[in-house]
Amino acid sequence: MDCLFCKIASGAIPVTRLYEDELVLAFPDINPQAPVHVLLIPKQHHTSLAHTSATDAPLLGQLLVAANLVAQQQGLENGFRTVINTGDDGGQTVPHLHLHILGKRHMAWPPG
Repeated sequence: MDCLFCKIASGAIPVTRLYEDELVLAFPDINPQAPVHVLLIPKQHHTSLAHTSATDAPLLGQLLVAANLVAQQQGLENGFRTVINTGDDGGQTVPHLHLHILGKRHMAWPPG
């Protein structure tokens, strides 16, 4: 498979591993949109959130649990944003499910 995030999960492409367990891996985004911008990926390939089902509930729950742990490790005590872009219209640029953790700045909504 020619998936960038699968190569990262397997260790074929090195990254700074900020968090890792049996299901997920967290590492800094190479194009940060905030002072703290971390990506959290499942180690097993899922193209997007739209390609998951109820049987993936343990993995999806672990993504959120790990996101909270990473946010704490990164000192995001004043809050943070989690984002999952899904599909082309949702702004997903890498076809592997991933969650963004953004923090250390105020996250106005709507952005602008």
